[in-house]
Amino acid sequence: MNAAVTPVDTSHVDAGLAGLLSRSGLKPLRVAGRWLLPIVQGGMGVGVSAHRLAGSVAAEGGVGTISSVDLRRHHPDLMAATEGLHARPGMDEDSKVRINAANVEALQREIRSARELAAGKGLIAVNVMRAISDYAAHVKTSLESGADMVVVGAGLPLDLPDLAAEHPNALIVPILSDSRGVALIVKKWERKKRLPDAIVIEHPRLAAGHLGAAKIADLDDTRFDFERVLPEVRDFLRKAGIEKEIPLIAAGGIRTHADIARVQALGADAAQLGTAFAVTEECDASPEFKRVLAEARDEDMVTFTSVAGLPARAVKTLWMKSYLAAEQKLQAVAHAKARCTKAFDCLAQCGLRDGFKDWGQFCIDNQLAAALRGDLKKGLFFRGVGALPFGQQIRSVRELMERLLTRDVAQAQAEAPALAAQLA
Repeated sequence: MNAAVTPVDTSHVDAGLAGLLSRSGLKPLRVAGRWLLPIVQGGMGVGVSAHRLAGSVAAEGGVGTISSVDLRRHHPDLMAATEGLHARPGMDEDSKVRINAANVEALQREIRSARELAAGKGLIAVNVMRAISDYAAHVKTSLESGADMVVVGAGLPLDLPDLAAEHPNALIVPILSDSRGVALIVKKWERKKRLPDAIVIEHPRLAAGHLGAAKIADLDDTRFDFERVLPEVRDFLRKAGIEKEIPLIAAGGIRTHADIARVQALGADAAQLGTAFAVTEECDASPEFKRVLAEARDEDMVTFTSVAGLPARAVKTLWMKSYLAAEQKLQAVAHAKARCTKAFDCLAQCGLRDGFKDWGQFCIDNQLAAALRGDLKKGLFFRGVGALPFGQQIRSVRELMERLLTRDVAQAQAEAPALAAQLA
């Protein structure tokens, strides 16, 4: 007699996409008691992934992610209230407090709006960089404002369980790149009576933005390869007796149904995509921003050291070329400044402000905000490697989800012999 099959609750997924998932050969993501599409939209700042993108992804049944950094830029009243504060000598601390307060208010608004768009589907996450100075405030604001999940990268979030102590039902998720980092976080968090609710495993050679390696020379280290790190992490979790409690989300260079199937075969439960969502119609950035990313090829990518002291990957735009040409000269004269260029000290440690000679020497808030507006002359356009699902076309979140859940003809033909063997 066959054992009873527990029905899958797909109430948090769009009905049409739930049907596609059932025919896709992919496994759903099970997290927080919900069955979701195995698709996570990565957090992208400044303002690239705000409420419109995150809410749209969640409404389809995926995980939509707001980046918490400098969200006031989407709110004209908050920008007006903080305009010119960086130019007030002797008022640095007051300016910092007011700008940070405006960003907290913007984060609260964005979470509320994303939840309204999601209408109970999927999950709304907030990505908070460990490297930002207002990290703790952003984590607490996210949880207090009703975010389902807080995801932290750009540094080890050893204190995240403490910050989330008053929100035991909220999900807390670290972004890591190798099995050693996973083991460290799990052991440290266990002492605080908390486990990660999921773990994002990001490949630094393939991802966009700030990368999970100590220096550029480490990006090609084989310890980051999905073929190695996913089985290693699975083995660690299995031996610790917590394998079924912590889903793994692979991130970096994932563009197709076949990519998702590959990482699931290696031990991942879901895949995270950033750039592919950055070029959707619903992305919160300008049309010109999307065009730059959509038209960039792998040979247009450059890896450099950010002002946060981390390797980073972006499109080699006019500004990027000019900066790289001057980088060594700028680093040679680097020195600690009396105040932050923008007054609010967005990073806890900043190469430009603090005079770290081996770190980036530019204002990252200025350059990312310019990219959000589509300014090629000043913008820093983060992008991951690999061709995009629709080439240079800007399509909707719905179309992207459908594409990711659908086998292409070549893939189906390649899988047919194995499937036939299983059924024989």
